[in-house]
Amino acid sequence: MNRTDPAWCLLTEFTLSESLRKHALAVEACMRAYARKTGADEQLWGIVGLLHDFDYEKYPSLEDHPYRGNEILAARGYSEEVRRAILSHAEYTGVPRLTAMEKTLFACDELAGFIIACALVKPGKSLAEVEAKSVRKKMKDKAFARSVNRDDIINGAADLGIELEEHIAFCIQAMKTVAAALGLEGSEIKK
Repeated sequence: MNRTDPAWCLLTEFTLSESLRKHALAVEACMRAYARKTGADEQLWGIVGLLHDFDYEKYPSLEDHPYRGNEILAARGYSEEVRRAILSHAEYTGVPRLTAMEKTLFACDELAGFIIACALVKPGKSLAEVEAKSVRKKMKDKAFARSVNRDDIINGAADLGIELEEHIAFCIQAMKTVAAALGLEGSEIKK
């Protein structure tokens, strides 16, 4: 991926892990799609999605993430709006999610990771094979992608006022737009 925008450069400066970079791209795609759907600022929402975990690899503890990232973002001139949204995505910060952007970030974060996990167990390792119904079924399997908080996925959709299956389907479609960057393009499944 050849991106030169400042947010991507910041992400890659702090995040060397390919899987964390892919997670950032997936959340960014979901955030941009929701921004388009609601008429919000797609660039702003995309930056928030891309950078929400940029500090996690270097500062993974609850004492540091996302607080250290917030300090870095402030030093680099990112707005209070961006920093607050990123702080609000972690339940333990105590920063309430008040805006649509903050609620959307929370709703997309865990779900994006879970959708990637679902795609990776499909025969073609492709987002084209993932359907909302199969994601819902996998959510019931506590052994599958056990680090993903199912309650966050459920509560995130509820906070957006969207049915869970509709939210899942929307995020799958959004992530398909970056499937190649996620390594999940596979071959289109014909139905």
